[in-house]
Amino acid sequence: MLAISSAVCLMLLYFRIQWSGTLFYVFLVWNLFLAWIPFIISHLLVKFQRKKIHNIYLISFFMIWLLFFPNSPYILTDLFHLKIRNDIPLWFDLILILSFAWNGLVLGFASLMNIQLFLNTYFSKIKIAFFVILLFVLCGFGVYLGRYPRFNSWDVVTSPFTLMTDIFYMISHPLKHTRMVGVTFFFSLFLIVSYSTLTTLIHHYKNDLKNE
Repeated sequence: MLAISSAVCLMLLYFRIQWSGTLFYVFLVWNLFLAWIPFIISHLLVKFQRKKIHNIYLISFFMIWLLFFPNSPYILTDLFHLKIRNDIPLWFDLILILSFAWNGLVLGFASLMNIQLFLNTYFSKIKIAFFVILLFVLCGFGVYLGRYPRFNSWDVVTSPFTLMTDIFYMISHPLKHTRMVGVTFFFSLFLIVSYSTLTTLIHHYKNDLKNE
C-alpha cells in the first residue's frame, strides 16, 4: 500500500506537468525518495536482527536510520511552496503536496514502528517511549535545520565542521534563535501527538478484533 500510495503521488505530479507544462514540483520526488530511505533501513534492520547479524552492523544501520529519519516528516514543510499560480488551480497543488506529505509522514511513522520492534529486544517499553519523545524533539530540530539554514543529511559527511559549529552556536544562544526554538518545539509536539494517536488507534482496534 505504501508503494501504491507513492505511485499515486507520482501520477498526480505527472498530471500536473502535463497540465501546466512546468517542472516546478519535481523536487517532491526527491523528498519522497529520502522519506523511503529510513523505512527501507528500518525494515532491513529488523530482518538482520532476526538473522542474528553482528551488533556492529545493527548499530551502523540504526545510526544511518537515525540520520535519515527527519527526512520523512520534513516533506510536510513543502506546504510552504503552496501559492496561487497561473498555470494550475490552487486546489490541485494542495492535493499534490498533501499527498507527498502524507506519504512522507506515514513512511516515517512506519519506520519508527520497525525501530520500536528492534529496540524491544534490548530496552523496556518506558525507555523506548522516552527515546521516541527525544527522537521527535531531535526530528523537529532537524526539520528546522533543513528548512531554514538549509542543511541536509549529507552535510554530516560533506560539511561536518560547518554543521556542528552552527548547531552548537544555535543551541548555546537560544534567545537569538527564537524561530529555531519555536519550530523545534511545535513541530516535535505535532509529531508526538500524531504518532501517539496513530499507535493508540492501531492498538485499540487490534484488541477489538482479537475480542470479536
